[in-house]
Amino acid sequence: MGNIKHISSAQNPLIKNILLLEEKSRERRKSGLFVLEGQRELQLAAAGKYQIETLCFVSNLLGSSQTEMVESFPNADLVEVTQEVYTKIAYRNSTEGVLAIARGKSHDLDQLQWQSENPLILVAEAPEKPGNIGALLRTADAADLDAVIIANPKSDLYNPNIIRSSLGCVFTQSIATGSTEEVIAFLKSKNVKIRCAALTASQAYLETDFSPATAIVVGTEATGLSDNWLQHSDSNIIIPMEGQIDSMNVSVSAAILIFEAKRQRG
Repeated sequence: MGNIKHISSAQNPLIKNILLLEEKSRERRKSGLFVLEGQRELQLAAAGKYQIETLCFVSNLLGSSQTEMVESFPNADLVEVTQEVYTKIAYRNSTEGVLAIARGKSHDLDQLQWQSENPLILVAEAPEKPGNIGALLRTADAADLDAVIIANPKSDLYNPNIIRSSLGCVFTQSIATGSTEEVIAFLKSKNVKIRCAALTASQAYLETDFSPATAIVVGTEATGLSDNWLQHSDSNIIIPMEGQIDSMNVSVSAAILIFEAKRQRG
């Protein structure tokens, strides 16, 4: 293993910087860095070719996996911290003893690519709750979607709550962000059909053809999709409800639509 720095004080500048990155989206944007925690999340980030800059760990929590974990990131600065210090910077209640500072990626639309000639894409407009974003990313991973696009994002993708609720799936997906206008123009330029989950002028999702290149577009539970989406929609789709309410959690709705599209595609 390379040189290992040891930190036992929560007042250390590195520890203060980790807390700042966890708490302030402005700091994440300015530095291009973010914090991730947990062995699975680190492994997914590495598989997604994220650059791990600093690796903090607690020896007695990592146990026998310490050497393998540390040696997996030969280019990272290695920092052993005490359990007391780690408790201050760990974001989760149940901890695995490893946390890292990583460099984020660009999520510009013009850099979004997919291999399929017939892509299936999830678009979420203005999702506000990190938990919903995380659940959408988990669904996208489970269905092996070609891309996820966040239109008019309300939170940066490297918010610790999104990383945690996605179980690291933020690192497994091709993700882009942009304004609603930019996303619509992008999809049309790629000849992708726009299927909007909406209550008005809609057909049942089981009657919708998802076989062409398709973007399934979902909005917030409170307000749904903006008029711009509905004006440019190739078709509006609805999940028929048999109870007293007219909507479900956005991640549940998206999962139903996505897996029906997958079923149709065989």
